[in-house]
Amino acid sequence: MDEMTSRPPRRKVTAALEGGLSIGLLGGSFNPAHTGHLEVTVSVREQLRLDRCWWLVTPGNPLKPQGEYASLDRRVADANRFAIGRPWLTVTDIESHLGTRYTVDTLTALCRRFPKTRFVWIMGADNLFTFHHWRGWRQIASLLPIAVMSRPGYTLAATRSVAGQALRAYRVKERSVAALPFSEPPAWALLPTVHNPISSTAIRANVAGT
Repeated sequence: MDEMTSRPPRRKVTAALEGGLSIGLLGGSFNPAHTGHLEVTVSVREQLRLDRCWWLVTPGNPLKPQGEYASLDRRVADANRFAIGRPWLTVTDIESHLGTRYTVDTLTALCRRFPKTRFVWIMGADNLFTFHHWRGWRQIASLLPIAVMSRPGYTLAATRSVAGQALRAYRVKERSVAALPFSEPPAWALLPTVHNPISSTAIRANVAGT
């Protein structure tokens, strides 16, 4: 079977397996997953010295039209191609099993289910810029540390945003970012990451045009 079309067995997400580990959480529609997602994940994992990373493939984004999405199974299968040969990366649709719709509810459920796991939420500077519009954003910040990836055109604006200013006192200095997974929330750090111009939107547009 061709490696690009094969689907590895889903890794079991259990408290016994993940207890005591540091795990980065990257949530999104992954519609579809692409090398940019992987490059960011690798960069954050290396900088924070995380044991593992999970890609949380959401059933749907409440801020986007549902018609834009491929099926959840298709998106999980596509994302799993990037987990081949990377035992530290788990692709999961756990949100669909938890029955949660908003990030705050998903993260609350995960922290309750895996109380010994040191989770770190991963998001881009563009998300920090609009973070104050997210449901329960202050609760998210109090649940787990946040790794903010730099983004061209957003990084400075994000630090000056409503959320950036509200959380300013809890920012971990660049020289101490490796300690972020062990930091008591609220805690966040701005991480330099490689900029990849590929986006899921561009991929969908390219496919539609072929």
